[in-house]
Amino acid sequence: MLARPTVRLVAPIRNPASRFFSTSPLSMEYKYLLVETRGKVGLVTLNRPKALNALCSDLFHELNAVMESFDNDQNVGAIVLTGSEKAFAAGADIKEMHNTNYVENYKTNFLGHWTNITNIRKPIIAAVNGFALGGGCELAMMCDIIYAGEKAKFGQPEIKLGTIPGAGGTQRLTRAVGKSKAMEMILTGSWNLSAEEAERAGLVSKVLPADKLVDGAVKTASKIAELSQPAVQMAKEAVNQAYEVNLQSGLLFERRLFHSTFGTHDQREGMKAFIDKRPAQFEHK
Repeated sequence: MLARPTVRLVAPIRNPASRFFSTSPLSMEYKYLLVETRGKVGLVTLNRPKALNALCSDLFHELNAVMESFDNDQNVGAIVLTGSEKAFAAGADIKEMHNTNYVENYKTNFLGHWTNITNIRKPIIAAVNGFALGGGCELAMMCDIIYAGEKAKFGQPEIKLGTIPGAGGTQRLTRAVGKSKAMEMILTGSWNLSAEEAERAGLVSKVLPADKLVDGAVKTASKIAELSQPAVQMAKEAVNQAYEVNLQSGLLFERRLFHSTFGTHDQREGMKAFIDKRPAQFEHK
């Protein structure tokens, strides 16, 4: 049984340069997000319903603050990111970017802060219903696990706007589904990759009925949150390293992290519990 949802505001990390932090963090109300906890799981819902959760710079400032807060919250072990049943996120906000120019985008490193959630140490599950297009697809791929509702649609349609993906689409999609499928999606701008096709291609881990998607993602996140948090975070770091280095370097990195787990209380408790044939009582240290 899932834990009863507990709705609470999450204290964002202070950043004097942003207007989002001009008031007390504990009294924050988010313009583009709904934020709550369910047991040890942080649940973040994109909330721009009239724009099909189109992604804009201010939304990412809020999202980054919430994710950092959950990452530093000892009561949260995993995070679920979702949207509405109609759209996870239908892409970037074209109205925000269409009048920008090269020099401006270069000087401000436009889209740079969109990828900050890849630095979050705790596992993030994307629960994708409806459209995950352009930046929405890229945002889902920045997460560690993707669950999809039965009617989810994935795509990178930027080419139809005279541009290309700019927040990781050409890189993460290729790693997830292979060169041929990624080329087809990106060069044609097709957004008809269904949830079932995405699962077969390796982009999606699991497909669930739309009305059960978020609960299913929270259930998995809850299982992860009960495990040793140092070990979970090390495992996430090791898997991500597989995309960054060659095999031998990755194997060495993994082995050193494996060695380091033997300096934790949770490793001793986990192995002793296995020998004693009892559930482990992890203390996350």
